[in-house]
Amino acid sequence: MTPQFEIGADWETHRFEMQNGDVALFARTDDEAYWMGNTETPSSLWRTDKYGWDEIPYHVSRWAQRELLATLHEGDPWLADYPHLSWYFLPVFMSKDGRESTRAFFRQHAAGFPDASRREATRFFEEFLTTGVLDEYRHVMSGKLGTSAHVDRVRMSAAMGEFIAAKILADAGYTVTPEIEVTTGHSLDFRAEDEETNVLVEVTRPQPPGNRAASGPVAAVRDTAETKTNGQLAEHGGGAVLFVDCSSFRDDAWAAVRGEQPDVRHRPAVVYRTRPNGRVEGYRKGSVPLEFGDAIEFID
Repeated sequence: MTPQFEIGADWETHRFEMQNGDVALFARTDDEAYWMGNTETPSSLWRTDKYGWDEIPYHVSRWAQRELLATLHEGDPWLADYPHLSWYFLPVFMSKDGRESTRAFFRQHAAGFPDASRREATRFFEEFLTTGVLDEYRHVMSGKLGTSAHVDRVRMSAAMGEFIAAKILADAGYTVTPEIEVTTGHSLDFRAEDEETNVLVEVTRPQPPGNRAASGPVAAVRDTAETKTNGQLAEHGGGAVLFVDCSSFRDDAWAAVRGEQPDVRHRPAVVYRTRPNGRVEGYRKGSVPLEFGDAIEFID
């Protein structure tokens, strides 16, 4: 069928729609051609090279993403109200295997926030992503949602926990860089920097008590943090700040953690809960080498 948008320059374009909802796009000139889509790759294209959006001609990248965004918003019109989030997660929202599950995670599960509407949750992430803080890292960060055929709320919520952590750090005035390789061969989630600070941050997100075997929210926080502490952080040898994101907890579960402020067997650490209205409440353990200003309302 005819593409919805003009590409400009000397490019010729083609759009193919399959009965199962897959889309394939072609753009070509006399000298070069590009194929993209979420269809099964034709055997004749198996040996072609793969390129990222930033590696191909601007006309092709802009045209293809406009076509895919329009298709996304035809299928899920409500996402059109969140243009930057739509663009940011386009690689998974329009992926072959993950397009249904990733959209459903925002639509039906409020992106991991309990007791929140899809619009409250999506607006929260839209407002953060619009700042452009993570645009440079779109490919690696959007891919964290995964491309599984089914919604995995635990894994997907953990992925969004990294976006929440990045927002907290950015709101506190730090430059945020994700996926920092360390000498042990592991990668820690973020580096937070300003003129005086260079700190590594690792994020973990406990499951809500109702979704796990632990006896309650305090145990959930302790056990999840211990798993992280005995794994990557132990291998790293110390120095990183552990962020324990309790944003999946409902009010009563967070109230229990807030009241007891359990230790998490790693210092320095910050335990917090974020709500879609932007409020972040938390407590610290140990000497945390980060200044948060108004980014977190501390209760200690």
